[in-house]
Amino acid sequence: MKIKKILVSQPQPSEKSPYFDIAEKYGVNIVFRPFIKVEGLSSKEFRQQKISLPEYTAVIFTARTAIDHFFTLCESLRVTIPETMKYFCTTEAIALSAKIHRLSQTENILREHRKTRRPYSLAQQAQLREIPVTRLRRQ
Repeated sequence: MKIKKILVSQPQPSEKSPYFDIAEKYGVNIVFRPFIKVEGLSSKEFRQQKISLPEYTAVIFTARTAIDHFFTLCESLRVTIPETMKYFCTTEAIALSAKIHRLSQTENILREHRKTRRPYSLAQQAQLREIPVTRLRRQ
């Protein structure tokens, strides 16, 4: 059976995507249709699952949206992420996004400190330390 038309479950990428090279090389038609939607949980929905984030020592992120939802949820729940928490990401782009979130949290702490001139709390001191973000390697 010859493949003529391929459905890809994502929005259409930029012109530099390897999908277009594959389509040209093999003479197939590639159709992009996003049929998966990722939505974050509300604080209430998350609390109902009775998950205590500080009990975990690592988080694996598989998408940038997961990072956005995770840090937004932590802020809304007023959860301080332990300094020993490790982040693992499936791609470099996701790892970069996780580092950007950690840096923005650090900037918020520094901005708050400059406004109030109060000493850092222990939780803030923990967040100011750099936490490594690791990319998962395929074996």
